[in-house]
Amino acid sequence: MFRAEPGESVDSLPMGADLFPLRYDVVDVFTDRPFAGNPLAVVHGADGLPDEALRAVAREFNLSETVFPMRPTSPDAHYRLRIFTPRVEMPFAGHPSVGAAWVLARDGIIPQGPVRQECGIGLVDVTVDERGAEVAGGNPVVGPALSARALAAAAGLGESDVDAGVPAGVAGAGVDFSFLLVRPDAVARAVPDQAALRAAVTGRGLVVVGRRGADDFVVRMFRATAEGGEDAATGSAALALGAWLVDRGLLPAEGGARYAVHQGAEVGRPSTLVGRVRASAGRAERVWVRGGVVPVAAGALRVPPAR
Repeated sequence: MFRAEPGESVDSLPMGADLFPLRYDVVDVFTDRPFAGNPLAVVHGADGLPDEALRAVAREFNLSETVFPMRPTSPDAHYRLRIFTPRVEMPFAGHPSVGAAWVLARDGIIPQGPVRQECGIGLVDVTVDERGAEVAGGNPVVGPALSARALAAAAGLGESDVDAGVPAGVAGAGVDFSFLLVRPDAVARAVPDQAALRAAVTGRGLVVVGRRGADDFVVRMFRATAEGGEDAATGSAALALGAWLVDRGLLPAEGGARYAVHQGAEVGRPSTLVGRVRASAGRAERVWVRGGVVPVAAGALRVPPAR
């Protein structure tokens, strides 16, 4: 059965396993220290629970994502991952994939090294080590150009903040985002208007990007979804960023390249994501994102009652 046994810290709690049968971990992802990066709840032993119960658990944690590792349905996968925001299930997301793989490897459920995750977009390659994990994105795609003026206004920025030489647009590698390149000093000044974001953005959110060096970027990601808000670290956006940077000529058109993404300072959770892209003829063929993982909490949870 695909279920991690409770650890010593959980066994020592004065509670019955029948009342609190679900073990959970909370980890910070895309960081090397606790209370930074993007927090993630990893809930074990949820095989067989109805979707309603999974959604209730995600609402209880109320983090950007809560994940449920399960038995795979594909013979080519080591595990299956279901990913929930407090409102919806996601087919794929970067920081949940990084964090969950690290927890499963730590617990001995999957090996360190190359593994394969099953999720809503299919099979995803992950490489795990003792400090974190690297996740491959889905097929990199670059969509149409968007109005830089409308995106800047939605982010509370002016036309003078925008890098007019790089067209705004859409890209994805599992999840689509809108991208806008601005002056590095403008990134921290962005104050989004949620209604304007929903009107102007294609995809899950707007990624405001500042270029600090040839391969060094500072970003903020504002969700254009019902929950709104700003992410501390967005792995799927960092994957899509690699495809967009190649398409816009900001990373090499041929061969491999790495890039650093800094995010989360404005929400008090500084994060560092390391992207990697392989390109040919000016198009990204494959993208990866890597980050560190730090455990911050563990415990046990009751199963939500049926409604």
